[in-house]
Amino acid sequence: MAIRNIREIGDSVLNKVSKEVKEVNKKLLILIDDMLDTMYDAAGVGLAAPQVGILKRVVVIDVSEEGNEPLVLINPVIIETSGEQTGDEGCLSVPGKVGTVTRPNYVKVKAYDVDMQEFTIEGTELLARALTHEIDHLDGELYVDKVIDGLRTVGAPEE
Repeated sequence: MAIRNIREIGDSVLNKVSKEVKEVNKKLLILIDDMLDTMYDAAGVGLAAPQVGILKRVVVIDVSEEGNEPLVLINPVIIETSGEQTGDEGCLSVPGKVGTVTRPNYVKVKAYDVDMQEFTIEGTELLARALTHEIDHLDGELYVDKVIDGLRTVGAPEE
């Protein structure tokens, strides 16, 4: 397991569409472990493979308070959304910045686990935000393109 470099805004890999995973092999399992280590090390709640320079449809998320309930989603697809929530959002690939983004308040996602067994997961609030944010990364989309009121520096005083 290793900490990988997180690609930052301006890196072209972040604007590319990731490829579907056909099989889980040792290399992919190492990637997933490294993504989890990298996410936890950076104090994030989610990380997509393109953020570490790998164009594969793999996402890791952990929105638990203790940070010990990781979700691994391979080839995730949003199949249902409802409601909406508007709030501040940040990204490990856009360090030191936040912006206000509107997302669905409920999301249902179909994905595969590390055994390539299909499952669905439903989430509201922070989990719904994390799921949509990370799946956007797989399509080469960054939250900065959805920001309502511009990016703000974290910790900057309100005007």
